[in-house]
Amino acid sequence: MENPYLPYPVRIDDIEIATEDKSLKTFKFVFINKEDEEKFAYKAGQFAELSIPGKGEIPIGIASSPVEKGFVTFTVNRAGLVTTHLHNMKKGDVMGIRGPLGNWYPWDLLAGKNILIVGGGFAFTTLRSSIIYMLDPENRSRFGTIDVVYGARTPGMLLYKDELIEWEKRDDINMHLTIDSPAEGWAYNVGFTPPVTEEKAPKGDENTYAIVCGPPVMIKFTLPVLEKLGYTHDHIIMSLENRMKCGFGMCGRCGIGKELVCKDGPVFTLDQINQTPREY
Repeated sequence: MENPYLPYPVRIDDIEIATEDKSLKTFKFVFINKEDEEKFAYKAGQFAELSIPGKGEIPIGIASSPVEKGFVTFTVNRAGLVTTHLHNMKKGDVMGIRGPLGNWYPWDLLAGKNILIVGGGFAFTTLRSSIIYMLDPENRSRFGTIDVVYGARTPGMLLYKDELIEWEKRDDINMHLTIDSPAEGWAYNVGFTPPVTEEKAPKGDENTYAIVCGPPVMIKFTLPVLEKLGYTHDHIIMSLENRMKCGFGMCGRCGIGKELVCKDGPVFTLDQINQTPREY
């Protein structure tokens, strides 16, 4: 058996500043060994540990999609020792990736269903992966209508702006972008994500599922909106990315009741989360 704690060596192929305040950067990695890329077979919703020798490692949701080949991407917020060191690294530098880890959004269950995606701030990474996956020509016919509500404080804090513009132009996905306050040149929604969700999202029924990922305060006020719209708790899918730690559940720091987020999650239905101590 291979050592699951041993990261795959990767090279930074590209770095993009993701937000206007430069606190987030998107890193594109390529695997140094082709066989490692084949072993790193992931699904939209999973995460991995970015490993920097001598500094440590951090759990980050995978922002690229399984249908994108030859590379893997992560959007990283500069917040501590490891992330600050990563932000200071350059194109061509070598580091490690350990994974893929955790479970994923239940794509077999979601086949044939209408999908509502609700995201906020920089917690849009695995949602970006999911949208790319569903819009892929080989997959689009597997899903019904796709609605996306995505909000940030300002236009400059929205991630993947070029892709948001392209998705906005398509007729097979309904994009509802919003910012907290009015801004010059902004032509879309203004307001916090929960009230925009109430206004724009489709009603819940047995054929419609909601995938929610964002800061805890956004989730706290979005869940009552989804309930008001008719989404049952088993049709609301969430990712507890803020609880991810070692990736295996061995350190115990990701525990919520009997659940270990790194091992049993990070994706849960609200029905499952209701059986644990409240997080939102």
